[in-house]
Amino acid sequence: MTSINSSSFLYHIFPLGACGAERTNDFFSPPVPRLRQIHGWLDHVQSLGADTLFLGPVFESGSHGYDTANYYELDRRLGTRADLAALSRDLHQRGMRLVLDGVFNHTGRQFWAFRDLQTHGADSACRDWYSNVRFDQRSPLGDSFSYDAWNGHFSLPKLNLENPAVREHLFGAVRMWVEEFEIDGIRLDAADALSFTFMRALRGFVDQVKPELWLMGEVIHGDYRQWANDQTLHATTNYELYKGLFSAHNEHNYFELAYSLNRQFGEQGIYRGLSLSNFVDNHDVTRIASQLREPAALYPLYAVLFAVPGIPSVYYGSEFGLEGVKTHEDWNLRLFFDLDRLRSHAPQPDLPAWIQKLVGIRKNSAALRTGSYVQRLVASDQFGFSRHAQGEDVLVLVNNADAAAAVNVAMPGYSGRSFSDLLTPGEAFAADTRGNLTVLLHPKSARIMRAD
Repeated sequence: MTSINSSSFLYHIFPLGACGAERTNDFFSPPVPRLRQIHGWLDHVQSLGADTLFLGPVFESGSHGYDTANYYELDRRLGTRADLAALSRDLHQRGMRLVLDGVFNHTGRQFWAFRDLQTHGADSACRDWYSNVRFDQRSPLGDSFSYDAWNGHFSLPKLNLENPAVREHLFGAVRMWVEEFEIDGIRLDAADALSFTFMRALRGFVDQVKPELWLMGEVIHGDYRQWANDQTLHATTNYELYKGLFSAHNEHNYFELAYSLNRQFGEQGIYRGLSLSNFVDNHDVTRIASQLREPAALYPLYAVLFAVPGIPSVYYGSEFGLEGVKTHEDWNLRLFFDLDRLRSHAPQPDLPAWIQKLVGIRKNSAALRTGSYVQRLVASDQFGFSRHAQGEDVLVLVNNADAAAAVNVAMPGYSGRSFSDLLTPGEAFAADTRGNLTVLLHPKSARIMRAD
């Protein structure tokens, strides 16, 4: 079993942005230990209840981190390998885990193998390191050869992952990350562009080196079971849930969200048994506070995030309602993390405490961490479901309306049972003799109730 699972809660930091690094790497300046700033943020991260730190790309790159120049060295804008090793020790001493970003589909043009190809052309020993290299035409960037690129971005040449030398190099990096940094997981960037043969080989390698190492792939569209299974990865990003979460709250249409959750995790759910990586925003999409038309909708939205099946994640600063709109460069989403200023000038000052409550309830509830999922109520602005595990029954109700709402929830088999609200201790609601429960929901809020 991997060390990261449905009981975990990830806190996601994009180090190059959060630590205030320059946007481009000159490749000759001495290392600047900006990564050390993260030590000062860990008390806050733990106070939210997070037990895992997920760091965006940290290895040497030309600009944004996904244009890798060296898989074996920390980006000089962040410091040295010793700085990352020290951060890992701090995390593990706190009982936390560390996940790193693995960018294996492509490199940057500064990567040594690509530079060799530029220098020696058809005579390069690295001519087979990249996908579909041809010497009868030029690349759009003026190279004497053409090559496949990630998503049409020729600054990101695609590796030939079927080349044994490429695999040996990448797997060697993974081994170093395990041995030197004691990582607990890898997020595979652009996993939907990786070959399945490569992912099976990586899984086999990881199972030998560190069987409990978590492999999670960035996948946007498709059937997540193709990537998350016993042969390839342990999990994928849950972009379907992400879309349903912000859309349902913006459009006052919980039917969309209910459909997705039932399709994924209901009685016939196709992802039952999988612990997908759930999020409401990340380094690639507009921050959730900028996505939502009504800021107060953050409260029911986060309640759903921490109550549904999967592994929840919070992107740094979003716990304060930090805004950021996606542009062509994405740096608006990857801002410097001024924690002290956010604490004193938070756009949503009550949101961190709300998240703390939700996480605390989840950590103390086997049903919310690992239980089955049953839809109980769906209306335009009200939504409810129950989770069940190890004799524990929890009913979750959310209200996205601006006014209070009284809802009737059918709970067959719970006649006469009382449900105590874990978010508001002291408040309880009893089902009648037919198992019907009437609950008053506060505006833009939630109830998480355990059956007594």
